[in-house]
Amino acid sequence: MREFPLPLALTARLSPVVVLAAMGWALTSSPATPADQHTNETQQKSTSAPSAPSTAAAATKSYGAAPAPCGSVATATLKSLVPGAKTAGKEIRSTDEKLRRTCSWNALKGYDYRWLDVSFEVLDSDAAAQKEYKDRTAEKSGGGAVPGLGDAGYSVVNLTTEDKQQTREGVVIAQVSNVLVVTTYNGSDFETKKAPGTDEINKGAIKAAKDAVNALKGSR
Repeated sequence: MREFPLPLALTARLSPVVVLAAMGWALTSSPATPADQHTNETQQKSTSAPSAPSTAAAATKSYGAAPAPCGSVATATLKSLVPGAKTAGKEIRSTDEKLRRTCSWNALKGYDYRWLDVSFEVLDSDAAAQKEYKDRTAEKSGGGAVPGLGDAGYSVVNLTTEDKQQTREGVVIAQVSNVLVVTTYNGSDFETKKAPGTDEINKGAIKAAKDAVNALKGSR
């Protein structure tokens, strides 16, 4: 077989490559096919479509403000728990009364001293109130659940002694939706320097807490 001159042979070998390269350029530079256009449109729509609202944005919040605390405990309850106290109570000033309000009653009858506080604390959501409730009850260990008090209820009683004077204090924490209802009840006897019994303080705090929870529910 006669050999072609080198330039002609090289040209023959490179011709298929040039043709293929030209075809590839034509394919890549040609307008998109309908199938390609459909795929591109679908991708653009999926990219630009707004995302679904998150569950956090739809947080539940039943109460927007704290109710008046000084009207939250029944008169009969106040007379039995804090004898001699003015039933109107005294509201303690708060930096933000929409989020936290507290009322206090106290009196000394003879040598017996009693003090009662009721607070309403409004949180951003039910979930936030649940977390705060768990944190508070974990800090005040040694107590127990109070069935039927709000969404969750907890009571604890502690005894303290200062200069030989005993004071027994009961704290009840109730969660109602996005609100925490905190009731504090304590007492001392300045003659005997003894404190009231655990049962008396615990039952008194729970009774006042039940009144406060009912008042909160009635404020909606």
